[in-house]
Amino acid sequence: MNEPESTKVSVGIDVSKSMLDIAIHETGETWSCSNDASGGAALVPKLRQLKATSIVLEATGGFETLVTATLSAADLPVIVVNPRQVRDFAKATGQLAKTDRIDAKVLAHFAAAINPPLRPTKSDEAQHLEALLARRRQIVEMLVAEKNRLANNRDRAVVKDLKTHIAWLERRLKASDDELQRVLKTSPAWRERDDLLRSTPGVGPVLSLTLLAQLPELGQLNRREIAKLVGVAPFNWDSGQWRGSRHIWGGRAAVRSPLFMATLCAIRINPTIKSFYLRLIKAGKAPKVAITACMRKLLTILNVMVKTHTSWRTA
Repeated sequence: MNEPESTKVSVGIDVSKSMLDIAIHETGETWSCSNDASGGAALVPKLRQLKATSIVLEATGGFETLVTATLSAADLPVIVVNPRQVRDFAKATGQLAKTDRIDAKVLAHFAAAINPPLRPTKSDEAQHLEALLARRRQIVEMLVAEKNRLANNRDRAVVKDLKTHIAWLERRLKASDDELQRVLKTSPAWRERDDLLRSTPGVGPVLSLTLLAQLPELGQLNRREIAKLVGVAPFNWDSGQWRGSRHIWGGRAAVRSPLFMATLCAIRINPTIKSFYLRLIKAGKAPKVAITACMRKLLTILNVMVKTHTSWRTA
């Protein structure tokens, strides 16, 4: 149920590396504090006193982590949103200027007008797992880049240096995988969910770990909501009598990439996904469209499995 207008206190917090700019939409009040432990500690009683009903921040590549964790630990209604959504909202309301204080006011207005839903906040364990996964992706990207350079280089000294670096990166990738498995085994709940997810043909350790770290909503939303959240739900593109093709848009790219790779594998070895893909191809769908539909189907199956605590073998 939505809060009555008289009781709403919509807060926007613009996050930078060293500062937090805070704005209240209903009163127009603004102030700033440092983006550190002391700043967050001082912010909590202030927001409690105001009885904030919605506190919105943008995802800023990690700068928002400390204040989000502080507010969440204090049971305050903090929500981290996609920066693109907020920027589109600012343009729609005619706010083209951009400063930290203006951005805080836009976030507060966004909180009041859109009333974004609360999402489960990632635990410290989940944030640690996410950081390890991000580092693994970086190592894989460096490996791909170095192997491409090796394929296009003939100088002996450079080739030797590239091979040495590739060997070191491969050792680091193995160490990263070992650390991910160690972290996974320390949590019985995660280990149980990992076993459940990986019982699905086509789902390997990378997708399972990604879902654990970056999709805490899995099993808590319906199939349409989870598909939209990840970004595999098709959006209409129609106008008048014209009917455009459907496209996926937005969502969590970090989840979509391993989901895509797992789906390619599932199309080969998972009987349910394979038959669904072949049926779509037979109906005249383009291969890319069929693969996207299979991604959505695989995700919704995993969502139901987590919700019902049912493994693939017993489904």
